[in-house]
Amino acid sequence: MRTRQILNLLLREAGIGLALVFLLILFGIFAPRFGSAANFTNILVQISINTVISVGMTFAILLGGIDLSVGSVLALATVVGGLVITHESFSVPTAIVLSLLASMAVGMACGLFNGWVSERWKVHSFIVTLGMLNIARGAALQVSHSRTIFSFPPAFNAVGTMMVGYGWFQLPVIFLIAAAAVLAGRFVLARTVFGRLIYAIGNNEEAVRLSGHNPSRYKVAAFTVTGAMVGLAAIMYMMRLNIASPILGVGFELNAIAAVVIGGTSMSGGKGSMIGTFLGACIMGVLSNGLLLLGMGDFARQMVTGFIIVLAVIIDKYRARAVVALTSYEPAHAEPAPAAPLPPATPT
Repeated sequence: MRTRQILNLLLREAGIGLALVFLLILFGIFAPRFGSAANFTNILVQISINTVISVGMTFAILLGGIDLSVGSVLALATVVGGLVITHESFSVPTAIVLSLLASMAVGMACGLFNGWVSERWKVHSFIVTLGMLNIARGAALQVSHSRTIFSFPPAFNAVGTMMVGYGWFQLPVIFLIAAAAVLAGRFVLARTVFGRLIYAIGNNEEAVRLSGHNPSRYKVAAFTVTGAMVGLAAIMYMMRLNIASPILGVGFELNAIAAVVIGGTSMSGGKGSMIGTFLGACIMGVLSNGLLLLGMGDFARQMVTGFIIVLAVIIDKYRARAVVALTSYEPAHAEPAPAAPLPPATPT
């Protein structure tokens, strides 16, 4: 049993970690200035926003769903937050707090809408979030009158460039926020009833229903969490670039999906981890940065990203088969381990 657990781990997080180490060594040899401290700081800043969005996307994909609207919702959340923070009638502290709350509220409202419509009318989240992609983008353009918002308070802008550490060891605050989101997501999935039920619904929704739980509630809540993470990413975007634009976020959904799938989360749901998602986001950031330093243009890097998504899905198929083979093998003298029961349903 212990050997199979170790092999299962190697097929997931350890394998992804080795791939990341391989890329670091490869680009360190061939890409100029890749190994500099300034460039590593740049990578940490670059991956932060995608990491937070990917944390939310993990919840959706673990259910066997997907959220294609995260880029457009990010634009809408930044526009709303930007309008609030630049409103002249608010003092600076009040404007900052209200802006943070507004961005989070927009993200959560869009996620709640996606989950509720998907469950109320039993429409796959692919279709619902595709519609939200256009709704949120149009709303961002309408609310902002197709203009970019800037001139945020200096105190707000300073957070996006702040570094924390001692001596030569300095980490961007924006990366620490992303790391905290990863740890919080891991805790929820690994240590809470909600997290266990997310995995259970992704594996067998009917079994969860027969155990006395209402899967729809948890699915709506999961999409709301996805929206909340997009709202947090919107705040980080404003801190980092000091602008709010209705046209930003194009392609962000592909980067998030790529990070989650590369990190080992199955597109069919029920299998994956938050640490794997973080490693997948790191791979995406290192790959993009390294290819840029090697002189590859934006269009070619987009092609590479698309190829990696397809390759990750193919690898996931073979990895799933290997995991099934490992878990289904039982020595002749061993007794089958009892399955962990689902948590009892709470009375309504």
